[in-house]
Order: sequence, then structure tokens, then C-alpha cells
Amino acid sequence: MNQAVNGSTRPLQADTDPGAGVPAFEVVPAKLEPPGDRPGTVARTVLLDRLAALPHIPLIGVVAPPGYGKTTLLAQWARLRGPAVAWLSCDDGDNDPAVLLAGLATALGRVVPAARAALPVASSSTLGVAAMSEFMFALDSAAPVRVVIDHAEAVTNAESRNVLAQLALNLPSGWQVAIASRHALPVPVGRLRARGEIVEIGSGDLTMDRSEASLLIAGAHVDVSEAQVDSLVARTEGWPAGLYLSALSIRAGTSHRDAGFAQARDESYMTDYLRVELLDRASPAEVSFLIRTSVLDRMSGPLCDAVLSIAGSARILDDLARRNLLVIPLDRHQEWYRYHQVLRRLLRAELQRRVPEAVRTLNLRASQWLWTNGMPEAAIRHAQAAGDTDRVAQLVLDAGPSVWASGRVETILRWMEWLEERNAVKQYPAIAAHGALTLALLGRAEEAERWSTVTESGDSSGTLADGSTVESMLSFLRAIRCRDGIAAMRRDARDSWTGLSPSSPHRATMLYTEGISYLLQDDPDQAEPILANAYDDAVKAGVRPLTALVLAERSLAAAAQDQWPTAEALAGRALAIVEDGHFDEYCTSALVYACAAGTAVHLGTLVDARSHLARAARLRPLLTYALPVVSVQTLLQMARVYIALAAAGGAGAVLQQAAAIRRRCGDLGTLWVQADELQSQVRQLSGGDGGASSLTAAELRVLPLLSTHLSIAEIARELHVSRDTVKSHLTSIYRKLGVTGRGSAVKRVAELGL
Repeated sequence: MNQAVNGSTRPLQADTDPGAGVPAFEVVPAKLEPPGDRPGTVARTVLLDRLAALPHIPLIGVVAPPGYGKTTLLAQWARLRGPAVAWLSCDDGDNDPAVLLAGLATALGRVVPAARAALPVASSSTLGVAAMSEFMFALDSAAPVRVVIDHAEAVTNAESRNVLAQLALNLPSGWQVAIASRHALPVPVGRLRARGEIVEIGSGDLTMDRSEASLLIAGAHVDVSEAQVDSLVARTEGWPAGLYLSALSIRAGTSHRDAGFAQARDESYMTDYLRVELLDRASPAEVSFLIRTSVLDRMSGPLCDAVLSIAGSARILDDLARRNLLVIPLDRHQEWYRYHQVLRRLLRAELQRRVPEAVRTLNLRASQWLWTNGMPEAAIRHAQAAGDTDRVAQLVLDAGPSVWASGRVETILRWMEWLEERNAVKQYPAIAAHGALTLALLGRAEEAERWSTVTESGDSSGTLADGSTVESMLSFLRAIRCRDGIAAMRRDARDSWTGLSPSSPHRATMLYTEGISYLLQDDPDQAEPILANAYDDAVKAGVRPLTALVLAERSLAAAAQDQWPTAEALAGRALAIVEDGHFDEYCTSALVYACAAGTAVHLGTLVDARSHLARAARLRPLLTYALPVVSVQTLLQMARVYIALAAAGGAGAVLQQAAAIRRRCGDLGTLWVQADELQSQVRQLSGGDGGASSLTAAELRVLPLLSTHLSIAEIARELHVSRDTVKSHLTSIYRKLGVTGRGSAVKRVAELGL
């Protein structure tokens, strides 16, 4: 990330190292560090001794409302367990499985060097739960590690919660994972209880006894008698937050010392106290600072200065952190902070009550500072909080390509859904075009068509902030959809390229599209220089998946002309980009693998050919009529390889998938001629339709989930199909794999590289 421009504060930078397995986006270091001990912190000796006596229990679940010291307990446990502890504090961003997976990989990478390389971080299409299963399998031989997942309540996305469940259920021998949450754990607790694989700590366990309460009160520099300690423990029922606030109240000499507190141990107790003892006793300047900065998830001096249009915020934050345990430092430099959740909720409520008209301005200032300082996703969150759809749309357009390239598909979809919920998509045809493209790349053809319809019905006049015309984005969408034939695709690609800003990364895509329009008319001489320029532009724009795709297209063209040394070199370069960048789950990478399989067959390296073909097969569910050209190209190339391997079932399956696309599309140049020729060759092959290669796209969607903890009903919900449909797929899968059950199917799938 960029250095902060409004002061010395370091942004919450990426925790990455050079080399394989580095996430393609920022993982905030504060998420990876347990909080340090602070004055007044009490060692939870009884609970720590209890956990130390159960090192063989795989899962520790800590569930309690705010103020019970869940994080404190696990931080102390982590320090006692030594250096082999991976820590991850969850937040709203982890509702994208790719973000959660990257955080887990980075946290584990600190103690298990192989962890980052073991996880395909950029997983734009693979279900996160399946990726987690594969990841843990790869780490099975690693030395025992302890993993802490804090603030798990922030994870509400079903797939992300399944990732955490998969982690808990597939720990290698000797590992332990501790999960802290305000709500029910995102794991099948009943199953773990039955297996004796969970130790549960609840609010009753976390309450403080008289001895611990005495230490807490003394740590707050309050001198009370033993009788007063007993009284406070009774009144607060041992609730740590209540005891701490009571101590502060006594130190301040307020009436609460004698009046006692509400018996209920809940958030209203804390907010009542904080309102009386913090806001009512603070100076007007401090109150203004507190309630206005409550719009921020994380705070630094320069950020607060920008949001409040003042100077000196760093000193104020430092002072607040020293005076109150509810203002929490997030890094070793003590430059970034956050408010305790309860305090922040109170402050936000006060902001809405006192100066609601300031909320929009404060969020917009935050959005601007965060964008300028290289934190685009936080900038978008604050633009959303301000309700500024214009700004959200513009920031999404600017940030979208890099976020997509890093695998955070769910993040992009959430942005799109936010705009759609506000009926804003039709106002922004460029956003609609992006949404349609994203859904098409995910293989969600029907949804992509719906967004395309919205795009085409919108106003095509006007210019975007980067200088691109709206019409250029509409032409872009028409070109990649290729609904009106090759000549129209080429014309749309040229029109789009002309209207796009010189800085737009989409220009490289349009050059690529124009180039393949010539390939589809059997004119490689016209195609080659255009594709070479598309490659150069894609490199400059940093769109690495596109660079690999362009190289694959050029390799296919060379192979068609029997220029095999060139074809092999280009395919090798494309494959290296996909593997180095962890783009192995991208729709466009299917053509790269199919191309590599073809060159491997020509070289006679059949083991490599089958391996590449299996990797392409994993991506077949993404090949739909939404992106017809690259989908059909990939399927036909796979058919050629299957035919060369005498796998009639595989060739027949991919050609059948291509035929389904054909029914939804028009002219694709020479592709349909090639399809007919390949179909004729398949009919001449001997052999039945069985075998793994004959799996349908729908069946291939089920395969990654077989190794997970999900039941048939849960798999059906994950794939948005009926339970009977999944059962039917499983019957067919078992028959084609030659197995009789789920366990043996998982083993066979692993052997086949599927």
C-alpha cells in the first residue's frame, strides 16, 4: 500500500513476503496479531490450566456476549502455547471466502512455511469450503500448530462459515483451533460433541471469582475493601466488563459506588455506564472527537485529522488508549486503533442523536482519505455508509479489475448487489456491464444475461470519470457476448477500444477480442500482430489472467499451422503465468490448461497431458453461453486431446456441452465446423461413454464438495439445486468413477487430479 500522505502513520499494510503463495491483495497485519497485555489485564489462570490439560482436544470454542474477555483469554492461551500459533481476527471483509482463505493462509504461513504455497489464494470460482479441504489436506504432514480465530461472529456469509467448519473438522493430527464468537460457533458443534472433539467455554466459565476481581480492581488503581469486592462481584455477577467499569466508577468517586448496578450482564449496562461516566464527564472537544470518529472501523492520527478537519488526533488517540481499555491499539507502533464494539455502538448512536447531518460528510471525508492512501475497499465501505451511489459506482469501476484479479469475487458481487438494491445499476451502464462480465466469468449465465439486459436498456450517452464513453462499455459487453456473429464482434471490439480511456484495462481485452475474431475466420496472419499488441497492453495494465489467455490463443494458432516449437513455448509461458499467479481457478485458465494438454500430447508426454486436461475439466462448469467464444474454444481443444487419448466418453461429454452452447448462440466462425468434424471423429472411436472424463459439467460442480463436511442437503443448498438432483448426480458420479461411496469417490477424484 502507499505511504500515508497526511502524516507519518503507516497504512495497515499487506503482510506478504516475496515468492509463491503470497496473497494478491492486502491482509491487514493487525488481523494477524493477538493483542498484548495492557495495564489491568488479569491472567485467567483457572481457564488456562483447564485448556493446558486438554491438548488433545482439536477444537476450543469460546462463546459469550461482549465484555467477557474472550479475546484476552485466547491471547493469553496463545502466548503460553509458544511461537507455533497462528492468529486471525475476523471482520466484515472475511465474508468473501477468498479473503478469509488468504487470511488463514497468511496467518498459518507465519508458522508453517508451506501454508501460503499450499493454498490457491486467488480462487475466483472454486467454492471456498472445497479449497479449505484441499488446503488442510496439503498441510497434513506439517508439525502441530495452534490456530486462533477471533471475532468469528463477524463471518455471516454461508460459504465463509463453511470454510471455518472445514478447518475445524479437518485438522491434522496434533493441531488445535480455538474459535471465539459472540454467537453460535460456525461449526457442527453437535457432531464434535459426540466425537469428544470440542471443549466449550461460555459466559459462566468466563465470569470472575473474588480473587480475579480483586486483581482487576487493583489493576485499575482502585483501593477497596474485601467486603466491597464481594459486593461488586455479587452485583455484576462476575462479569469482567462490569467489574472494570465499576472500578473506574469508584475511582471517579461517583454515586455508582454506593448505588450499585443493574444485575443484568448485558450490553445495555455498559452503554448506560459509558454514557454517564464517559460522555457526560468528558469535555465538549473530547465528546466531539469520540462521536465523530465512531464512523471509522479503524483510526489513525492522520485519518482522524482528515475526517474531522483538525490537527493533533494522534495525541488524542494515544491519550484515550492510555486512559481506557475500550480504545484498543492495533499495531506495535500504536498508530492504528479501534474502539471496543460496545463503545463504538454507543458513540454511533450518539452521533445519530446529536448531529445526524454530519454522518454523510464524515464518511465522505474518510472515503477520500482512504482512497488517496491506497485502501480502496475501506474507501468504498465509507462511500456506501454515506449513501453516495455516484461515488460508490466510480470507486467500484476503478477498483474492480484489481479486486477481480486477486480472486475476491464475493467482494465484487457484494458491491454490485449494494448498487442493485438501490436501483442504481440502470443509471450506471458501465457497472451493469461489469456485473454481467463478472457473472459470466463465474459461469452464472442466466444472471449474466439479466444484467446484460439491464445494461442494454440503460442510457448509452455520457462519459465516465476516466474518460471512457458509456457506449464503449456497451460495445465491450456486446463484443464478449458475440450474439450477432464474428463480424459484429470485431466491429464492437473496435468501437469499444476507440471509446475507452487510454488508461482503461479493458482496451487490452478488446484488442484480444478483435484478434480472435480473425482466428475464428481462419486468418492467423491478421490475428497475430493484434494479439501481440493485446499481450503487451495486458502486461502494462497488470491483467495477468488475460496475458495467459492471449498466449494460449497464439499457441493454438501456431499449432493449427504445425508450428509446434512456437506453440509449445507459448503454452509453457501461459501455464507459468497461471501457476505463478494462482489463477488456476479462473474461467479463462481452462483454455490455458487445454492448450497445454494439446502440446503435451504432441510431445508424447501423456502423463502431463492428462494432468492438464484434468485441471481444465475442473473448470468446465464455468464454460457457458455467457462467454461463448472462449468456452467453445476450450471445449473443442479438450475434445481434440480426449480423441488423441482415445477417451471417447470425455470427447463426447465436452462436445455435448459445446452443443448446448451452440443452441444459444449464433455464428462463431469456424468453431462449429470444427465441432462437427470432431463429432465425426468421436463416432469412429471405440469404447463406451463411461469413465471420469465423461462427467458432465453439473457433476463436476459436485466433485469439489465430496471431500467436505457438507451433507447431501447442504451440498444442494450450496449449489442452489434440489436434494434429489444432488443424489442423481452422485449416482452417476459413482458409476463413472467405478466406486460405491463418497469416501472412495474422494480418493479416486484425488488420484485423477479432479
